[in-house]
Amino acid sequence: MPDTSGRILVVEDSLVNRFALTRALKVRGHTVEAVEDGVEAMVALGAQAFDLVLLDIEMPRKNGFETLAEIKADPNLRELPVIVISSVEDTASVVRCIEMGALDHLPKPFEPALLDARLRSALSAKRLRDLELEYLEQVRRVTVAAEDLETDAFDARSLDVVAARTDPLGTLARTFVRMAGLVRAREEALRRQVRELTIEIDHARQARKVAEITNTDYFRDLRGRAAALRQTVGVEVPGANAAAAPPVEVAPEG
Repeated sequence: MPDTSGRILVVEDSLVNRFALTRALKVRGHTVEAVEDGVEAMVALGAQAFDLVLLDIEMPRKNGFETLAEIKADPNLRELPVIVISSVEDTASVVRCIEMGALDHLPKPFEPALLDARLRSALSAKRLRDLELEYLEQVRRVTVAAEDLETDAFDARSLDVVAARTDPLGTLARTFVRMAGLVRAREEALRRQVRELTIEIDHARQARKVAEITNTDYFRDLRGRAAALRQTVGVEVPGANAAAAPPVEVAPEG
């Protein structure tokens, strides 16, 4: 008996076999949906997720070969394990289905021990593959995060699921998030320093320009003339250089 249950799709045109297989699977704790041919099977597969398909080979409308080929051609279904159902003597059809991607086969009539073994193997393979795909997807997230960090588009929340893992990949994700935070903090500190330095440079440039203007002979001459003019009207100019320009002579009254 399987350690855990699964959701199984039974595709069998024989009402008797379909009923017997459905009952046996439900007794073993599985959730079962049963259809009678490949056409109905593809409709069911498009409507919900399954862990395993038990697929008869000889069926009307769309047989097992056609249905299996369609499953394996669909990117969303190709990883789904399929066990083909066949008569004991139909070895050639079983070999053909295995070559097409079927995981295993289940001969008719159904032997309980063999059914249990096939189910355990198929469901274990499905769960391992699901874990592998999940791992690969989370590795992809870390890779995308590294690319986003280079373009300053990284969002630490994008790695929350990966960082929750307790394996080395989770450690890598947590370390990446921490290091990304340090990198951003250092970049911001550098930007702040650049802004402050830019302000200082601007001030220095302005002071230099003022000094260049005030140190010219023309400016000194203007300043001296202004000081002399103020003295004429009785205004004291602090720090004015009296020698910068000759005094203005005022003719005596009368």
